[in-house]
Amino acid sequence: MMDPSSANSVNGFYNFLTRGIEDLERVFSSSNFMSIHFLQRVLSLLRSSHNQLTLLVQKLHLPVGEKWLDEYMDESSKLWEVCQILKTGISGLENYYSSGLNIISSFDSHRHLSPQLSRQVIRAISVCRREAVGLEEENRSLMETRTEPLSLKLDEKICTESKLNGFNGFRGVLYAMRNVSSLLLTILLYGSVYYWPESNTGRRNGYEGSLLFGSSFMISTVRLQQRVDSEINETRGGPGVLLYEFRRSKDLLDELRGEIERKCVKGSVEWELEDGIRERVEILRGCFGILRSGIENIVMQLDDVFDEIVDGRKMLLNFCSHR
Repeated sequence: MMDPSSANSVNGFYNFLTRGIEDLERVFSSSNFMSIHFLQRVLSLLRSSHNQLTLLVQKLHLPVGEKWLDEYMDESSKLWEVCQILKTGISGLENYYSSGLNIISSFDSHRHLSPQLSRQVIRAISVCRREAVGLEEENRSLMETRTEPLSLKLDEKICTESKLNGFNGFRGVLYAMRNVSSLLLTILLYGSVYYWPESNTGRRNGYEGSLLFGSSFMISTVRLQQRVDSEINETRGGPGVLLYEFRRSKDLLDELRGEIERKCVKGSVEWELEDGIRERVEILRGCFGILRSGIENIVMQLDDVFDEIVDGRKMLLNFCSHR
């Protein structure tokens, strides 16, 4: 639950960001790397941070018609653009998990795997794997053409105290929000759209020159970034969608195909009595089910982000016009 004080003062907002990032670190430590649950929490923090920023702006007694409004609009425009990319990329997973769930339905409908049914299932697995390959190719192109101009990385520019305190502290708040949202958006893109090693270059420079580097929120932000980078470097299998359930299900599909080819070569088998087949079918059932519910939730949250950006802009424009 959001602390109302975070929308009442600059320090309250910084404390809100710090708590949010630290909570996210705990989720990161207790869940599989880039799991759908972790990405849902990342998006939730992104949304609540942006909403808190919009509410705080109204408390800072900012001058009407000054540059602060343009800076806010620029930041919300970037958020809108990246969320559009996220929605396009993650929506492509729908065909993949639908194909996967159809495979599971084939097992549920047939107790015995005949040679003919085995061939049908193997063909369905091949179709599902092609869906995955096509998705990753499309998402790589999406990332290359649309995210590069947005420059999503932590801001390492040296900021003077007077600049951070500009507009009653608004500039410092926007600087903080820009850094936090850049990290959160990057995590979401790598997890649900596409990651390749070249996209991670230039993100690990020093921040000692920043006045805010020593602040709690910046320390937490950089620490989370370093932990994510470290896990990425240890990830096997190269570039692609890093989403845990997506990668796990691809591996399981290959294993299931191998089990079917090995067990069904001599004729029909009762698949529920074959441990190698049954275990993979059940794990895949869980993976595809989590993918379906998780992706539906993320798409719904992204639609809420678009509504909240529109509402926030209207709110601030009305706020300025009635002062």
